[in-house]
Amino acid sequence: MAPRRESARARKERAETIASRLAAEYPGTARELCALHYDTPFQLLVATILSAQSTDVRVNIVTPDLFAAYPDPASLAAADPERVEHLIRSTGFFRAKTKSVMGMAAAVVERFDGEVPTAMEDLVTLPGVGRKTANVLRSVAFDLPGFPVDTHVLRLTRRLGLTTETDPVKVEFAVGPLVSEDELGGLSLRLILHGRAVCLARRPRCADCMLNDICPSSILQPPRRPRSAGAKGALPS
Repeated sequence: MAPRRESARARKERAETIASRLAAEYPGTARELCALHYDTPFQLLVATILSAQSTDVRVNIVTPDLFAAYPDPASLAAADPERVEHLIRSTGFFRAKTKSVMGMAAAVVERFDGEVPTAMEDLVTLPGVGRKTANVLRSVAFDLPGFPVDTHVLRLTRRLGLTTETDPVKVEFAVGPLVSEDELGGLSLRLILHGRAVCLARRPRCADCMLNDICPSSILQPPRRPRSAGAKGALPS
């Protein structure tokens, strides 16, 4: 369902209400809410790359051995690709992911002196790193503004009427100004948690949702009042 027409101020106020209610339901910082296990920003970057087309649970199973063998950019950049493939095989697309994480590690060593950069414009130049991954790193590891947009965030921001955009980058830029910068990372993770637990893709549990009174897509919302008989396009009596 398309978002109702409303002023920019009204949409911002509703976004702030949504962020506040979700924060009460899913408390914690972005770091605390992140399901991936890591000790350093570099390890989070590796784990996030591996999570593509996989699950956080699966990634957390393989990363302890991977990080024990290759704890930093220099060691991973110099790794045996076949060994890395073996360690991450169960996450899927292991050959492409091996190329990405090793290429990323080499770039961090060669271009950033072994330190993962914090700026978006630098992060997205690393192999395997797009805006979503960069935003995860910025918001979770560095406590910087970042709004990662995955399939759950894409679905919920439209259902909640925060944007009509369907492109993840456009959603990021549309939703970003609606809440304070320090809330962006947490809001993204809370939308993901809410999308998994309540606002399901096929059968959203609107009756159990703390946002059902302000959500334009809620099945509990009263139906729109029909047009009067004299309105243009109305059916004849």
